[in-house]
Amino acid sequence: MAEIRMYGTTWCPDCKRAKRFFGEQRVPYTFVDIDEDAEGRRIVEQANQGKRIIPTIFFPDGSILVEPSNAELAAQLGLQTQPQNAFYDLVVVGGGPAGLTAALYAAREGIETLVVERSGLGGQAGVTERLDNYPGFPEGISGGEFAERLVAQCQRFGVELLAASEVVGVGAAGQYRMVRLANGEEVCAHAVLLTPGSTYRRLEAPGEEDFIGAGVHFCATCDGPFYRGQDVLVVGGGNSAAEETLHLTKFARHVTIVTRGDALRASQVARDKVLAHRSVTVRYGTTVTAFRGKTKLERVVLRDQATGGEEEVPFAGVFVFIGLRPNTAFLEGLVELNDWGFVTTGPTLETSVPGVFAAGDARAGSTKQLVSAAGEGATAALMIRQFLERAKAVPPAVGPERDAAA
Repeated sequence: MAEIRMYGTTWCPDCKRAKRFFGEQRVPYTFVDIDEDAEGRRIVEQANQGKRIIPTIFFPDGSILVEPSNAELAAQLGLQTQPQNAFYDLVVVGGGPAGLTAALYAAREGIETLVVERSGLGGQAGVTERLDNYPGFPEGISGGEFAERLVAQCQRFGVELLAASEVVGVGAAGQYRMVRLANGEEVCAHAVLLTPGSTYRRLEAPGEEDFIGAGVHFCATCDGPFYRGQDVLVVGGGNSAAEETLHLTKFARHVTIVTRGDALRASQVARDKVLAHRSVTVRYGTTVTAFRGKTKLERVVLRDQATGGEEEVPFAGVFVFIGLRPNTAFLEGLVELNDWGFVTTGPTLETSVPGVFAAGDARAGSTKQLVSAAGEGATAALMIRQFLERAKAVPPAVGPERDAAA
C-alpha cells in the first residue's frame, strides 16, 4: 500500500485512536506532529479551509478524512464490516489464531461460518514481530505474514470475515443463538464460538493513561520505529517483554528493562539473548510509580523495592508488557466466567450456555500460547460439528472426511 499520511499531535485523543486502528489493521502510515512541523500545520489548515482540525489523514487515492470514526477508516481501507446474511451455522466471535483456525476447520466441513473481529484479523499474533516457535516454520515468520496467510486460508474455504466490527452481546433464543453487533444488527446461528482473546494489562500508575500513544505503548511492533536513536523503557520480565525488547533494539539507542522480580521469567533462549545484548540493561526489583511530561512523555519515576528510593529517569518511550486481561466484559451475565474474567468450559469446550463454545486466550485453563490457541480452535470446530450433528443442523460427516479435516 502506498503511503498514508496522518497529521495530528501527540496529545490528541482522536489521533491516538486512529494510530491504534492502523496498528491493529497492520496498515503502514507516516505521522506528522503539527506541534513540531510548521509545514504540517499549513497542510492541515489548507485542507480544512483555514481550520486546524486533527487528525487529518491523506490516502494514496487522493481522498482525505478529517476526524474519521473507526467505521469510516474501515470503509476507506475496504474492510468488510457488515455481515452478508442474517443466519449462519456458526458465528465465531474473535479473529485471532483460535477463531480463524476454528473457522477454516468448520468451513472446510461445509459449515457456513462468520468471523467477527473488533480490531485486526490475526489478533495479537498479527502484531508480533516474529514467531520462532510455531511448528513448520524453521526460519521463523513475521506475525503479520502469519496472520495474512491464515486469513487467506480462511477465505479459500469461504469463511466470511468481518474486521473492525464489535460484538456487544451473545444469547440464546430457543434452538438458536443470537449475536448482537455494536451497530445494532443481530445475527442468528446454530452455534457460537467465543475467541475474543485478551488485552495487555496496564500499570495504573499516575500519568499512564495521559501518555498512551504519546510515549506509553503496548506494542513494540506498532510503535517501536518512532523511537529511532532514543532511549526507551520496557516494563515486564516475561517472554513478551524479552521478545519486544529485542525488537526495539533495531530502532532505539538503548533499552532498559525493569522487573519487580530478581530474575527475568522469559524462556532461557530469550533471556540469554536479552542479557547478551550490548544495547540492553536490566534493572531487577524495580517498579514504575509515575509517568511525567507535558504534552508527551518525558520522564519515568522508578522505585527500588529494596530501599524504597525513587528517581526520575528520562525516557522517550515506555513499552508495557505485564500480562493479559481477557476481553470478556461483554459476556458478564451471559456465560459463566471465573473470578478473573476467563470463560469457563467443559471437556468439549462448551460454556454454561448450550451451543456456545469458547477457545483461546480468553478461555479459563488455556496456555496463552499461539500453537495452543490454534489447537483449541481446531478442537472447538470438531466439537461444534458434533453439536450441530446432534441438533440435526448439518448432515453427519463420514469417516474419511473427518480424518481429512483433522
